[in-house]
Amino acid sequence: MKKHILKTAIEVYTSEKELSLKDQKLMKKAKQALKKSYSPYSNFKVGAAILLKNGKMMSGSNQENASYPLCLCAERVTISAADSVHPKVPILAMAITAKSPSQTITKPVAPCGACRQVIFETEMKHDTPMRILLQGETGKVYVIEGGKDLLPLSFDGSLL
Repeated sequence: MKKHILKTAIEVYTSEKELSLKDQKLMKKAKQALKKSYSPYSNFKVGAAILLKNGKMMSGSNQENASYPLCLCAERVTISAADSVHPKVPILAMAITAKSPSQTITKPVAPCGACRQVIFETEMKHDTPMRILLQGETGKVYVIEGGKDLLPLSFDGSLL
């Protein structure tokens, strides 16, 4: 037997005020996207914003459906919108935040497995890592240098 150890480096900031101005703007855009969340069933709102290589920023939010498997996560909504409008432009960074009706979220909220796979695939498609900024409503901000760090044992097209 051989043991492999997988490690992920996460930069931890006390608050968004410690981020660069560009990252602060991206996180603010993600928080503004919370207002566009369609979440009548869970009332759990997720907002995401991306920075494209051309300098443009786009945002999106989660979109629920009474048939829960048909729900769309904010991360995939935002990436799909960007790829539809700017199909050849790499995404350099994504900020993700969330808001709950039952508590103030004070720790970073990470993407689900499906979104991690889409983030990874988007990086592969554009051959560009995507920095990921995670924050709850308040509190610490985690910065991860790429989707591969969120999904170290990723599935890719080389296996097909």
